[in-house]
Formats: sequence, C-alpha cells, structure tokens
Amino acid sequence: MKSVSPLKISLVFPPFLLESLYNLPPLGIITLATALKSSPHHVAIHDFVLEIRLGKLELGPRIYQDCAEKILEGSPDLVGFSAQCTTYPAVIQISRLIKERSPRTKIIVGGHNSTFVDVETLERFPFVDAIVRGEGEITFVELVDALAEGKRLDQVDGLTFRSGKEIVRNPDRSLLKDLDLIPLPDYSLVPPLSVYKDACSLSRSIAILEVGRGCPHRCVYCSESILWRRRTRTFSVPRIVEEMEFLHCKHGAECFVLAYDQFTANRHFVEEFCSLVIQKGLNHIPWYCISRLDTVDEALLRTMRQAGCESMCYGIDSGSKKTLAFIRKKINQEILYQRVVETAEQGIVPTLSFVIGFPEEERADIDDTLTLALRAGIVGNNNPLIQMPTVLPGTELHERYLASLVRRVDTYFALGLEFFNGKRLPSDEDLINSSPEIFSSFYNLPCKGMGLYELDLIATYFPLVVQLYPRSFLLTCIEYEKSPSELFIKFLSHVKIVTNKKEFYLSAKECYDYFSRFLTDKFLSRQPPSREYFEEVLRYEDMANEAAREPFEPLSSDIPQNELRAIVPEARKGIFLGEFDFPLPLIIFDFKAGSFHNNYEKKKTYVVFRQTGEQLDVLEVNRFVADFLSLADGSLNLQAIAENLWHRGGPKGKKEDFIVEFIEAVQILGEEGFVAFH
Repeated sequence: MKSVSPLKISLVFPPFLLESLYNLPPLGIITLATALKSSPHHVAIHDFVLEIRLGKLELGPRIYQDCAEKILEGSPDLVGFSAQCTTYPAVIQISRLIKERSPRTKIIVGGHNSTFVDVETLERFPFVDAIVRGEGEITFVELVDALAEGKRLDQVDGLTFRSGKEIVRNPDRSLLKDLDLIPLPDYSLVPPLSVYKDACSLSRSIAILEVGRGCPHRCVYCSESILWRRRTRTFSVPRIVEEMEFLHCKHGAECFVLAYDQFTANRHFVEEFCSLVIQKGLNHIPWYCISRLDTVDEALLRTMRQAGCESMCYGIDSGSKKTLAFIRKKINQEILYQRVVETAEQGIVPTLSFVIGFPEEERADIDDTLTLALRAGIVGNNNPLIQMPTVLPGTELHERYLASLVRRVDTYFALGLEFFNGKRLPSDEDLINSSPEIFSSFYNLPCKGMGLYELDLIATYFPLVVQLYPRSFLLTCIEYEKSPSELFIKFLSHVKIVTNKKEFYLSAKECYDYFSRFLTDKFLSRQPPSREYFEEVLRYEDMANEAAREPFEPLSSDIPQNELRAIVPEARKGIFLGEFDFPLPLIIFDFKAGSFHNNYEKKKTYVVFRQTGEQLDVLEVNRFVADFLSLADGSLNLQAIAENLWHRGGPKGKKEDFIVEFIEAVQILGEEGFVAFH
C-alpha cells in the first residue's frame, strides 16, 4: 500500500463584484473543505469576492495576476475552483496564470457550468487538468486521495480529466442517497459572518442553509433539474434545524437563505421543519425560501410565517400560455393573485420572477407577461423581478439555439466581471467571444417579437412602474388600447428627452417626477379618458408614492390631562391625507379583483396614506377625521379645532357634549399615532 503524501490544496471562489450577488460565504467550497478535514491534507480557502469588498484585492487590469499570486503564495499542489456561469471566464484566466507560473500545480474545476462543458473546457484550455462533475463531496475527496497516492484517476466516478493527449470521461457518480452523510459545513474555515455583513453592507449576518437538491420539472432554461437528474432529495429536518441552531449560536447567523428550489414541494416536510424550528425557539430568526404557487396555501403560509419565514420567491415566468407551453412551465395563473395576497397578509414579502424574450415570443406574449406583472403590482406588497433568458450549458435552450446566439446586451447573469473602469477586461471579452458554447450565459437569444435592446430596457426598468404606478399604467393600456411594452418605451423616451440624457435611464425618483406629467401631457390632456375617475387613480398613486418617500414613525401619544382644551395637536410627519370625488377604496378593490369598470358614481371619500417600515398603509377615514387632520397643523388648540368642526356641521345637540366626544376621539387618534400633542 502506497503512503499518502499530504497535499496543499487551495479552494478558490473567483473574483466577482455585483452588489446583489455572491455576498455570503461560499458554501460549496466550505463543504468541500469540510469533507477533507479528517484527511492529512492542508486546505486553504480564497474568497476573492470578499477580498474585493474588503479592499484587499484591487480592481483593474492586474486583478487576475494578483489572484494567481495570492494563490501561489501557499505553494499549492492542487487548486480547486468553484465556477458559476458568470465567473467561468475569471476561473479560466486565473487557471492559465497559475499553470504558467507553476506547471506542477493541478487545476481542478467544479460547478454547474463546468459539469456540462467538461470535455469542451479541457479541449479548449490545456492548463485545466480535470473537471469534477455534479455532486462533488465524494468525487473531490477521491480525486485528492488518488493524486496523493499516485493512483490512476480512471477509477474516480464523476471525473473528466486529461491523460496525456487524451481526455477521459469517467462514468457519472451515483447521487448520494442520504444527504445527511455530508458533514456540517465548517464556517470557521472562512472569516466570521459579521465580516461579510460589514464588507457587503448587509443589514444582518446571513448564512446559506442547504435544505435539499434537485428539481423534477423540465423547464427548457433550467440546468438544476438536469444536474440532479430530475430527482429531489432533502436533508433530514433534524439535521437542517441542528445546522440552523449551530450557525446562529456559534457563528452569529441572524438570517438564513434556504437553498432548495423545491422547498415547499412536500407539505409534510415543510410542516415538520416549521414545527421543529418553533419547538427549538428558533422562529425569531428570519429566513428566505423559494416556492411554487401551487405548493402553498394560506394555512401553510401561516405556519411558515410563525416559524420565521420573512420572504419567498415565486417563479411565475410568463403571462403567455404559448410561452408557458414553450418553456414547459406548468402553473395555474388563476391562483397567482390569491397567493400573492395570502403571502403578503401573513407578513411574508413575495418576490415574483418573470422572464421575457424567449425565442418564439411575439410582442403580444411579452405584453401578456407585463400585464401579469402589473396586475400583481396592483395586488401590492411584492417585489417584481424581470429577466431575459440566460442560456445555460446543459439546458434545452443551449442545445436547440446554440447556433443562433448573439452578443448584444448583458443580461443579469452576465454581470459581475466589470473590473476595468466599469467594463470587462479586453482579455475577458476575447475569451467570451472565442467560445459561445462554453460561455453561453454571456450571449443572447434573438426574439421574434422584440429587439434585444428593447427587451433589456424593459427587464431593467419596468419593475419600477410595477412598484410605483401599476394601476395608472395598466389603466392607460386599457383606456387608450396601448401595448404595455410600447407604452413603457414611450415613457422612457419621454424621460430621456426631459432629462437631456444621452442614454435611456430610469430611477425611482425620475419615475416619481415624470410619470404623472407624461400621462397628462401625452394622453389625458389630448384625449380625456372615458373613465372619469382616471385622474384620481393617478393622484392616488402619486400620494402613495409620496408617503413611501417619507416613512411614518408609529409612536402613540396620550393627551396630557391638564388643561385639555389648550393642548395643541399636530398631525405627524408621514401622514398624507387625500380627498377624492370617487370611491377610490372601492375602485382599488375592484382593480385587485381584475375589474376595470367604465365608471362609478361620485362619492366623496377620504384616504390616509402612511408608510410603516416595509408596509404602505392605506386607510379610509370619515370626514370628521379628515377635517381634524387638515386643521391639526400645530397652530390651533383642541378647543379651537372643536369649535371649527362644530361650525362646519357638527352633530345636533349641545356644543359642550360634542367637544367632550371630540376629545375622546382625538385621544384614539393619538393612541394610533396619527397626531402628537404639545
């Protein structure tokens, strides 16, 4: 039996910079490093994403050279890279530099992207020695041991490697039957969670909690189901909760991202998880998960919220039946609005994910999706996310449309390598251009119904309209028979002209500043709407947005008992009162139900808007409250306001009786935080 020569191993998370992605400890390589803890080998982790955030790795044309030098300082025998689609160019660049300076060092790459372009990567880049395909915990350990013992690599399942001039692709490794056999990730191998929190400007210390692996569905754009062979597996609930408790108590985790696309697929699993979390007293720790609309209901959502669920993502994808059939997404759109409402009512913030620009889509299909997003925006209390398709190796999109790929715009999952004055390095651009098959995530699928630049503008900026003006925008489309996509581009053009910008751009502030004027100038003033309430809906949304910009602090106030009538009330900042000629609460209720009636009878209504934390409260009040709030400006005392209201048409009876009742009512408004007393 050959003796084992301990190897020096460097596991690398490549450089990347995008505020919304990769700002947590790299769980994949932490898990691999943990799997080697009982071996004689020495493992070091390099998280270059964190080093950029900490200012230890400078952006610029030398970034890859600096990474290679940092890795080689440890004289590693083996360097293993965790590679995602976006970081693949960085992995290739650093690998080349390491091999040039240390030919003896073995370069191993793993991850989704490399799994599906394993042979192509080894053929194209001779400095890469091997690819670990799929599940790596056992494959990587066996590979390391084989190298240390001088054994042949053709016995390591799940490995593709170079043997002389030949590329050898070993059989696939069987998936682990029991995920609990994977040891708990050792977070002591990386800096504390608090370091990531501070460096990445996070509000809390967050850790990724792997819950399961796999997906049984056949969506044409997804590599997840193919990687895990359309099987689903979960860690046991006791194991998951044990890890949650350990990360919270020992590493200070204040929030968890549950990594598993099918978290709610098995109701019993979710209920068992929530029950144990509550039993262990961990339900004060917020967590985020991914779900399908058709796998939850109000009761399950309530249970999840009680267990700490704070936010969840629903993959909606499209509002077009034709597109849903194309991507093989089976989802019941009829329950969308009900689920969004139920989720929000439980205090869980839903993120709704939409995709536009599939190859076979016409403009009408894209408009169907935008309309669906607007209607979800009307329901309220959700975050819309709109993306263009990303072509991932291994997917049906990659297989069917590889020859049609073009480079026009950078989709969301093509960003993060802008290391040189806000742009990619020329060497990265050359690398990406050299191989569409390997770097397909940086390419675009031409779309029948719309140009790629227009699609990119919609994906980037349309969510602002969904969040700020969904009712007015959709009402414009209905009233004036406009395409949502064409109307939006027209609005962007308007903003570009009035702001005198060279390129299309839209911020929340510009949406606030220019949308109402755009509708008024381009539509309402030229052709008055048949729906008389139209302009009041627009004003309703203006006021809601104004309230959102000035958050309300819900501090209760008790009326001092001395000299009651001399006390001066003042409406708190963040309280916005709207007076409308139409029954706006009823109109908004009908909108949520999908009804856009031609008209309503006029009825004077009063609405109060206030933003409390993440929640916008919209409250209908009576005329008494409205009149009181309009007078409570800090200049009149209670006696003066009461007499003013009495003369405006107070109830029949004695004035003194009215004033007593008035003060009691004002006390309630103080307790609710509407007014302060001086």
